[in-house]
Amino acid sequence: MTLLSTSILDELQATVQGRLWFPGSSDFDEVHRPWNRAIDQDVLAVVEAVDVGDISNLVRFARAQGLSIATQPSGHGATGRAGGAILLRTTQLNSIDIDLSQRTATIGSGTKAGELQSAAAEHGLTGLPGSSPVVTVAGVALGGGLSWFGRSFGWVGDNIRAFDIVDAEGQTRRVTADTDPELYWALRGAGSELVIVTGLEVQLHEAPEVFGGRQLWPAVHAREVAEVFRSMTETAPDNLNLWLELLSFPGADPMVAIDSTYLGPEAEVRSLMRASEALPAPLSDTRAPMSVAELGTITAEPTDPVPGSSRAELLTTLDDAALNALLGTPIDPLLSVQVRHLGGALARATDNPHGAMSEQFSVYMFGLPITEEAAESITKKQADLARTLPTTGRKPVTFLNPSESLADALPEESLLRLRRIKEERDPAGIFRGNFSNLK
Repeated sequence: MTLLSTSILDELQATVQGRLWFPGSSDFDEVHRPWNRAIDQDVLAVVEAVDVGDISNLVRFARAQGLSIATQPSGHGATGRAGGAILLRTTQLNSIDIDLSQRTATIGSGTKAGELQSAAAEHGLTGLPGSSPVVTVAGVALGGGLSWFGRSFGWVGDNIRAFDIVDAEGQTRRVTADTDPELYWALRGAGSELVIVTGLEVQLHEAPEVFGGRQLWPAVHAREVAEVFRSMTETAPDNLNLWLELLSFPGADPMVAIDSTYLGPEAEVRSLMRASEALPAPLSDTRAPMSVAELGTITAEPTDPVPGSSRAELLTTLDDAALNALLGTPIDPLLSVQVRHLGGALARATDNPHGAMSEQFSVYMFGLPITEEAAESITKKQADLARTLPTTGRKPVTFLNPSESLADALPEESLLRLRRIKEERDPAGIFRGNFSNLK
């Protein structure tokens, strides 16, 4: 483990008002760990900024000392590439200010998706939340970002009107499509390697009625459920969002589910989902009118830190051969295999590093690597399943795992453009992203 000298640590403490932890200090072993407990990161120190001034001062300090900074509000997307850096926590930058006239929310970069949803719901509005309420809006947006409502409104990043940032000189400014089109383009998909984002102006959308939930069956019905899921996606309007879930929880029999949300009245979506209601009686059906603040309950993902091992792929098709691959063998030792219906606004032309997503489906494979043997078994199962599926070789940045890089997600022309921007904006490499490979 690399250690900073006492004099440098003293200087760092004098530089920031926020809390500082370093190896050997109280609670360091806990606070330096990311949300994904399967990831180790050997960082020099942890700084919890109290405001933007703290971050500006930290950047100037790191620049003078020849050090790098890795920003992690929580560490959901941590990959272990923060080793040797100062870890910056932005959890205290969590303000939310909603402008009803513009239907926007100005938020701090530590704001969690569920926090924004709760604030927006009070006004009949919504952001673009994903399955988890405890990830930050900034973290998702910087990776492009998929959400429950991506088919209606596109990438999460494309719904960010402005970024408040601290650059490699420690200067603060606001980045928009007009003030800095190159950086604005990059920040909607390239991650956190170019600047530190301290706040965002988020476009909100009207959501007067939302219907959603989970239909759950025993796995004996998996083929029927999967075929109905596929048939419903063929005619689904953009405001109907459908995810197929194969589930294998410890101590329980395997199950299959269809998770859904609909921006509109219950009567309409029940008509659109008649085929799923005609299936054998489910074990449970939680679908109901709901607040957008409750969307995180649909998949019931953990809200406390856990170890996780994931792999995602984009699919060229969900034909019979693909269903055979998904359903041919039990998913164990995986906990879940999730197939999301994409398309809609995500497939439309857009000027961000990802570009339009031509694929209509994604698959996300997740397991709990609680032992080294379990981790190896999970990785092998993910690889075996991926080999049998019609994958495109690309995946969203927010779905990358620690063994992957931006090259696994973005087109070559985007990578070249991003490397040029990195060289121009951060030639000293002060900012360290989860998938650092731009220098």
